[in-house]
Amino acid sequence: MGKGRLEAFSDGVIAIIITIMVLEMKVPHGADLAAVSEGAPVFSAYVLSFVNVGIFWNNHHHMLHATGQIDGRVLWANLLLLFWLSLIPFVIRWIDEAGLMALPVAAYGVVLFMAGVAYSLLQRAIVARNGRTSALATALGSDRKGNLSLALYGASVPLAFFQPWISIALYVAVALMWFVPDRRIESTVK
Repeated sequence: MGKGRLEAFSDGVIAIIITIMVLEMKVPHGADLAAVSEGAPVFSAYVLSFVNVGIFWNNHHHMLHATGQIDGRVLWANLLLLFWLSLIPFVIRWIDEAGLMALPVAAYGVVLFMAGVAYSLLQRAIVARNGRTSALATALGSDRKGNLSLALYGASVPLAFFQPWISIALYVAVALMWFVPDRRIESTVK
């Protein structure tokens, strides 16, 4: 089975997710800096979420570039990833409505963690379909960066109930870690 439809569908869903995020943003209720600063937390959440969705999209693109064949298992794993990414606008809206409170910030961490788990499952499904000697399997190696990301996302959830800002710092740290595209795949697949 070819991967073209999977790529096109995924690109379309991710474009919709980003569109929903921007449509949910509220304009300031004034024309001064105070009005702008009131919206700074949700704007920051939007920027972080845009970057996170962009990181998943970018790495998804690279991963599929290194993929030869897909099967039903890959399709379902991809849908699971898209499901979790589609919840990002919901948790941003919740943070906007509730403020930087423990439960919404923890929920953001759960969504990012589960998106990371789904991405990992998608990688495994692709490797299972294409073999342990495939370009993707070779590029991934032990996937320390992916495992560290999952550990940080996992730690952020309970930490949100202690101090939400610690969790947000972890979300930013993971985003910074992935901001540069995954060179493992680019160097393996030319």
